[in-house]
Amino acid sequence: MSHDQLPPFVLKDGETFAMLDSRGEISPETHPDSGIFHRGTRHLSRLELLLWGRPPTVLSSTERGEMGLHVSHLSNENIGGTAPSRGSVHIERSTLLTPTACVQQLSFTSFEPLPVRMPLDLRVDADFLDIFEVRGIPRQRRGSSSSRGVVDGLELQYEGLDGEARRTLLRFGAPLEERGEHHLGLHLELEPRLTRRLCLLIDFQPGQSSALEAAMTPEQCFDAALAKTLERFDAARRLAAGISTDNPALNSWIARSYSDVHLLSSQFDHGLYPYAGVPWFSCPFGRDGLITARQLLLVEPRLARGVLGFLAENQAHHSDAASDAEPGKILHEARLGEMAALGEVPFRQYYGTVDATPLFLMLAGDYLERSADGVFMVHLLPALEEAMAWIRQAEAASFDGFLRYLCAAHGGLRNQGWKDSDDAVHHADGRLAEGSIALCEVQAYAYGARQSMARILRRLDRHGEAEILLEEANQLRKRFHAAFWCEPIGTYALALDGAGRPCAVRSSNAGHCLLTGVAPAGVVASMARQLLAPTSFNGWGVRTLDQRELRYNPMSYHNGSVWPHDNALIGLGLARYGRTADAMRIFSGLFDTARAMPMHRLPELFCGFPRRDDEGPTLYPVACSPQAWASGSVFGLLESMTGMAISWDAESERVQVRLRNPVLPRPINLLEIEGLRLGEEEIDLQLHRSEHDVGVMVRRRTAGVDVVILK
Repeated sequence: MSHDQLPPFVLKDGETFAMLDSRGEISPETHPDSGIFHRGTRHLSRLELLLWGRPPTVLSSTERGEMGLHVSHLSNENIGGTAPSRGSVHIERSTLLTPTACVQQLSFTSFEPLPVRMPLDLRVDADFLDIFEVRGIPRQRRGSSSSRGVVDGLELQYEGLDGEARRTLLRFGAPLEERGEHHLGLHLELEPRLTRRLCLLIDFQPGQSSALEAAMTPEQCFDAALAKTLERFDAARRLAAGISTDNPALNSWIARSYSDVHLLSSQFDHGLYPYAGVPWFSCPFGRDGLITARQLLLVEPRLARGVLGFLAENQAHHSDAASDAEPGKILHEARLGEMAALGEVPFRQYYGTVDATPLFLMLAGDYLERSADGVFMVHLLPALEEAMAWIRQAEAASFDGFLRYLCAAHGGLRNQGWKDSDDAVHHADGRLAEGSIALCEVQAYAYGARQSMARILRRLDRHGEAEILLEEANQLRKRFHAAFWCEPIGTYALALDGAGRPCAVRSSNAGHCLLTGVAPAGVVASMARQLLAPTSFNGWGVRTLDQRELRYNPMSYHNGSVWPHDNALIGLGLARYGRTADAMRIFSGLFDTARAMPMHRLPELFCGFPRRDDEGPTLYPVACSPQAWASGSVFGLLESMTGMAISWDAESERVQVRLRNPVLPRPINLLEIEGLRLGEEEIDLQLHRSEHDVGVMVRRRTAGVDVVILK
């Protein structure tokens, strides 16, 4: 694969993300969707460096996820004349982001025997397109663009129709000799074998920094930004449990996944929130954040705290059809761009999701078990009660008592489960489901939400209310199975349509029903057979839709593709019912997928074509990569593998670590978990394969920890 064919390299910090090519540049002819985006707008759409009028040759290019840095090693082309020969000048180009800027360090070293005077040209542009424009949504009108020269650089400007002035200021740490509307030029004197450093600052909020920051040179900006990003990723590693194995490829997958989750995470008042994915979903998504936090709950519970706090703060309190908001609902997504501000898309603060609210309650209960953070839970309680009230009211308003959705917002989402494309919910004959829709997994989440809320209320000595919720859950469990079970297909219907007719198709959604325990034990073997049949499990993972169904298309977004997070939740569900061998098949398929992907990074989704021995998975062309819940999938699958749960026993005032039927798949003989914490208590564990079993060794623990192994 040539460097031009490589997928873009990704950096993110706060509301800024970059998609760069292997030179550390933005070339719209090569990657038309690339650029540097700030607050939902593309603030830089071209960034190209020329040496002697030619782009440099790429020697290597690396995204260093463990420190939020992209590094390219480049060299000059052979252009003849007085220019030095090919490969005489080495350029190391390092790029990193801050929440409001991009900083590049260029280190030039000449290996010519005599001094070299090198002409350096930078071509730049900023189209200031909203992210939805980049994605392909046309606009009737746009604001006005301009550019102006400044003392040491160039400023590109856009006056938006929303009244916001967006600006991109480029400053070089050296005197400029040329400056055009989209061009900066200078010469560098290079002495033999001496390195010359040059930095470029690209500021997306010029004039809004402190006086001290404004006085900094681009070189000082780079050094300060590097120190901050190193601390950001170091802190993430220090505060989470460490996981390592005797398999280097698995270690790489784990490390890349963990770095990607933190790359995508932004800091808010209550903590970190993992944005959904780059480029299309670099903003808070309720469902994505909740599932990502749940997948990482064992190794890093503070992520769940940040997600719960942010979503509680942004919970709907009034009805608004334009944003699908109703009191108690949890946010679907929040956008900052011009089109969202103007209402050209309804996603400025949008609540068109049916599953985020029960998932919010489920995560809260799991977080309390994992963290014993009762003080935070008391703070969260009003939001939890409002969320539970919304679920009950929505069920009471439906004709059959199930939790349903129906889009109200103009331009909103027709389907409001995790499969939210227009054609995702359909009948066996291919007809789209009409009317209000009750998804099978959403009823499972509503069941799990009641169980979680009951656990929380018991901790608060509100036992009577907890018992009512548990009885409601028990009744829902019975009604769900009676209405959704489809004996001819051996699994649960994807959904019930607006007339109560089941969408009797085999889908991965049914696998989520295992996650909360809503499915009776007697049907789980049948469900597992359907999920892992060759028509469903393609060798890399479980397809979103079985190959036997009429709408199956391995290249579709939700009707035959493979989604890593979907598989991780299914794996957790299978392990809950003791089907760890089935969960390990899913783990092994996704592990092989990760090994076949650049940088061991699982994308949002990939195509569902059957696995072939001589080929890797087929990429989905516009999948986000990285995507938070895809990155989180390895941690969910590791939880299913170890059968581990951590909780606080209030009666004994001790931490209990339980491992139920732990297993290790064949590529792994040793799994070590270090620094598992609950409050002040901490434990290190080792799982190792013996001849007929998996043994567990407690390497270290503090006095207040008990370990229980169930087999």
